[in-house]
Amino acid sequence: MIGNLFTLKQLEALIWVADLGSFRRAAAHLNTTQPNISARIAGLESTLGVTLMRRDAGSIRLTEKGHALLVQARRVLREAERLVDIAARPDLIDDSLRLGVTEVVASTWLRPFLRSLAEAYPNLTVELTVDLSRDLDQELAANALDLTVQTAPFSTPASGQLNLATYDYIWVAAPELAAQIGPAPDLAALVRHPVLGHARHTQAYQDLIGYFDGTRAPKARLVPSSSLSAAMNMVLDGMGVAVMPRVMVAPALAEGTLKTLSATWHPQPLQVAARYHTERTPGHVSRAAELARSCAEAFDVQDQKNLSRP
Repeated sequence: MIGNLFTLKQLEALIWVADLGSFRRAAAHLNTTQPNISARIAGLESTLGVTLMRRDAGSIRLTEKGHALLVQARRVLREAERLVDIAARPDLIDDSLRLGVTEVVASTWLRPFLRSLAEAYPNLTVELTVDLSRDLDQELAANALDLTVQTAPFSTPASGQLNLATYDYIWVAAPELAAQIGPAPDLAALVRHPVLGHARHTQAYQDLIGYFDGTRAPKARLVPSSSLSAAMNMVLDGMGVAVMPRVMVAPALAEGTLKTLSATWHPQPLQVAARYHTERTPGHVSRAAELARSCAEAFDVQDQKNLSRP
């Protein structure tokens, strides 16, 4: 038997050094010290009699053997996680999940999702990032995040992707401004006011640009923002109109602090997906994505019930 030759911690160190490109970053992720990580890698190399990686001008490069062993190390750790699954001991998953979400998710069903994660994996630590989808995309590609819940379009591929929800856009304004504009405004009536909304690189903003450029309406005063919450606060204060995901402004509509404008055009619906890299993430990441889908679906059911209430 080879059970005493190397440990799961050594294989774990190999994986994280390879994924993060740094002994220091691997040590921080695994809550240990850099010398400890170095010792694990050195012990694995000594036992197997191979060189796994080379340090070159501050960077880490896997050798040919290192790449081959990395693939097998991932398989071994996944199989070890299956032992935990069979034993029904999710509390033994003592790891961190680097989760990135967009603001739409953070303002709607993030809390029940985090509660579901805590119930499923009580010793899993969530490192949360709330950012623009474009930036989450880049961080996922760079191995800086394990799982993203973000909005299309996606600029980089991910081998694991679950479609979670589709959110329609609506035009809204503060009650006083909505009364001035009227119940069924034409485009010219809308663009007499600043149009608040998404950041410049988003699909919704590009849809706005494309639509307004193709009309004879007065030039719109588009006011992009990297924070939809900040844009919504500006709308609440009567500083302009906005086209927003309905799910995000639903509470304000229910309270009467925002009013819907019955415009005839809207950006294409917002597509939300959970994304991860199947080949290099542990099993609990894919299960977290499944939990995200369940929470998104449950939130949508409740949202539809709220809409149907008189």
